[in-house]
Amino acid sequence: MRTTLTLDDDVAVQLNRLRAEKRITLKEAVNTILRRGLAAPEKPSAAKKRFRTEGLSAGEILVPNFDNIGEVLAELEGEDYK
Repeated sequence: MRTTLTLDDDVAVQLNRLRAEKRITLKEAVNTILRRGLAAPEKPSAAKKRFRTEGLSAGEILVPNFDNIGEVLAELEGEDYK
C-alpha cells in the first residue's frame, strides 16, 4: 500500500537514528516501528482513587412535593417570595 505520511520532527529524528543503526530503508523502519506498536499490548490506565461524598441529614422535609417550585417557595417563604 502506498500512502503519504507526514512525520513530526522528533519522530523523523528517531526514525533516522533507527535507519542508521540497522542500515535499513525508511519503509523498513516505519513498518518495523508500526508492527511493534500494533503488537504491544495496551497498558491499562492507572487506577484512580474513587471519590465519595458522605451523606448528610438535612432534617425533616418541610414540603412533601418538589414538582412545582413556585408552591415550594410559597410554602417556605410565604406568598411574597418573588
